[in-house]
Amino acid sequence: MITVPLHLRGPVDMHVHLVGNGLSGSGCWLKPPFLHRFLADWMLRQLGLKVSWRAPEFDDAYVDLLTSLLRDSPVSHAVLLAHEEVYDHSGQKLNFGSLHVPNDYVFAVCRRHPELLPAVSIHPARPDALDELDRCLDLGAVMLKFLPNCQNIDTRLPRYRPFWNRMAAANLPLLAHSGGEHTVPQIDPSLADPRSLTGALEAGVTVIAAHAATRSGLRDPDYLGHLLEMMHRWPNLFADISALTLPVRSAGLARLLKLPEWHHRLFHGSDFPVPIQPTWAKLRGILPAHAARHWASVPNFLHRDFGLKSALGFPDHIFTNIWNHLRVAA
Repeated sequence: MITVPLHLRGPVDMHVHLVGNGLSGSGCWLKPPFLHRFLADWMLRQLGLKVSWRAPEFDDAYVDLLTSLLRDSPVSHAVLLAHEEVYDHSGQKLNFGSLHVPNDYVFAVCRRHPELLPAVSIHPARPDALDELDRCLDLGAVMLKFLPNCQNIDTRLPRYRPFWNRMAAANLPLLAHSGGEHTVPQIDPSLADPRSLTGALEAGVTVIAAHAATRSGLRDPDYLGHLLEMMHRWPNLFADISALTLPVRSAGLARLLKLPEWHHRLFHGSDFPVPIQPTWAKLRGILPAHAARHWASVPNFLHRDFGLKSALGFPDHIFTNIWNHLRVAA
């Protein structure tokens, strides 16, 4: 288990993606659909990364930029996310998806940069899922991450129950995408519904619904109401507020701001490298124009997202409460 002394535990960005193309031996692969290639180019320009995602030096350049931004922000640590490949429910790997980030690459990067905390990604249908989970626990995983609708994971399937039981016994929290998704391809859009997470909740796993089950596109269902109903029932269910400054998701951001009784169940995340845009919070009437201009002028996306969440009025504890749930020793 990773040890982080109490006096070093500052604000945490608990939703940061590691990305790589594997051309330098990282084991990653990156195959965005045709139209998404233009989105990838635009996102990297917004970040200030001058290396193309197609270049052999991209993997190292991405990590260098991320750690530089983290050092120059008020955030002390970031949880770095692996990205599993896609399997069917029988455990057969599928030729589907636009990226893969192996667990071993996440561990290697985090060993070099202790301010980064490793979050692994394991499909519970993998034939070796329990063995891989135990291996990752031994290596110091602090969290597990997956996208149910993109990686074909329905936690309610009975065959997955031993996996959730092992996670619960190890106090390993689960960060699961919820709500619509248009950055990576979906294999089963119905699994965007947070009710697909009840199998893990019933086993006692601490579950964090990424993006608070909000809509990503205009035609997506809005599952935030379902999520709040579930949080009444499940004390082990939480949510993060990553990517909620995006155009459509910002509607959920405005709604959550008016529900302070739930703020103790929310955690801060940026969804880096997704761009942070104060404009939409201003247009929703929840951020003054002068604050929007100020944070839009801050080039560091990790600092910008932290400052924007503070300026919106979220309490300070949303930046630190995740320490109570990560699998980290004091």
